[in-house]
Amino acid sequence: MPSIAIVYFSGSGHTHLTAEAIAEGVRKTGNHVELLRIKGEQITNGRWQDDEIMEKLDRADAIVFGSPTYMGGVAAQFKAFLDASSSAWFSRKWKDKIAAGFTHSGSLSGDKQGTLIYLSIYAAQQGMVWVGAGDLPSQYLGKTDGVNRLGSFLGIMGQTIMSMTGGEAILDSGDRLTAEYFGQRIAEATKRWNLAQVAIAA
Repeated sequence: MPSIAIVYFSGSGHTHLTAEAIAEGVRKTGNHVELLRIKGEQITNGRWQDDEIMEKLDRADAIVFGSPTYMGGVAAQFKAFLDASSSAWFSRKWKDKIAAGFTHSGSLSGDKQGTLIYLSIYAAQQGMVWVGAGDLPSQYLGKTDGVNRLGSFLGIMGQTIMSMTGGEAILDSGDRLTAEYFGQRIAEATKRWNLAQVAIAA
């Protein structure tokens, strides 16, 4: 059974809710999933370190990367994690693992594509196999469930109007459903890829 790790940073809670929805989609396929949250306290003198998280990522068959989009790119906390994972790059530990990505911001655009492009380039440098979103925007299909309402295919995007009151984070119902479908797609792609690798090895 494939094991999928979702590693992410969440500032105000929206990216965390997206990660949970992706995990729910993975669980619906019967596969194992683990949420690994990057936190500021894991960073000392600008360097991120958490050996336990790295060990879990090394063991996973697929890694899903998530970060809010801040100023057109990944959050600084998440960038610190990505930079620290250069040890996996040197040893090619993550080569041929399935990879995917997601992001969230307060604006409909918010230059979120820049974050997904960065994450996909990072995965390519690691030698990973990138899986994008597979669902058409529901409005093109005459549906009103809000699936892929922002029309993103490289990965998935979510959007919630920024609140200055510090209230509880909420996720658009369409974004939540998109994330669940994405989790299912990643799990199914990981299973197919693993079976193909076994067949090649045989």
